[in-house]
Amino acid sequence: MLKVNRQKGFSLLELLIVTAIIGLVASILVPNLLDALQKARQKRTLTEMRGLGTAWMSWMTDRHSSASAGAAKTYSTAGLTFIGYATLEAYLRPTNTFFYAQTVPQVDGWAKPLRYAHDPNYIALFVCSPGRDGTYAQCGASEFEVGSFLVTDYDQDIIWAEGYFVRYPNRLGVQP
Repeated sequence: MLKVNRQKGFSLLELLIVTAIIGLVASILVPNLLDALQKARQKRTLTEMRGLGTAWMSWMTDRHSSASAGAAKTYSTAGLTFIGYATLEAYLRPTNTFFYAQTVPQVDGWAKPLRYAHDPNYIALFVCSPGRDGTYAQCGASEFEVGSFLVTDYDQDIIWAEGYFVRYPNRLGVQP
């Protein structure tokens, strides 16, 4: 009987095929994973801005007996006073305990600083996220229109004003 001495292991061809398959699967999955991470940051920003806006409106109603009910199609930041994080936190958490907001977000989901503003009579409130790119394209403009944008455009500003989102991600990118 003739014994064949065969070594155990994989051939170079088998290793190349497995590597190619893993590379193909990774090339399909990585873009979807990156998009899901951006989407999660965007949703976190929306949730925190909504909670902050609700707390701020509650504070404004209690302190100034006024609440905005804006339904404008164009907003102006010309008469608004931009305030810092410390000032807003002092409004909403005066004794460092839960009152209007348990936490006051300082940054959005992309770790970019949020901007806060109000008018002199505390009737109009404004919270803005610059989006992924960190530039305040709409937040710094003197006037901007109510509208939405595509959910996959993570660089656009997200703006909450007077009780609701006036610039926000929308699945179809159509005007509200």
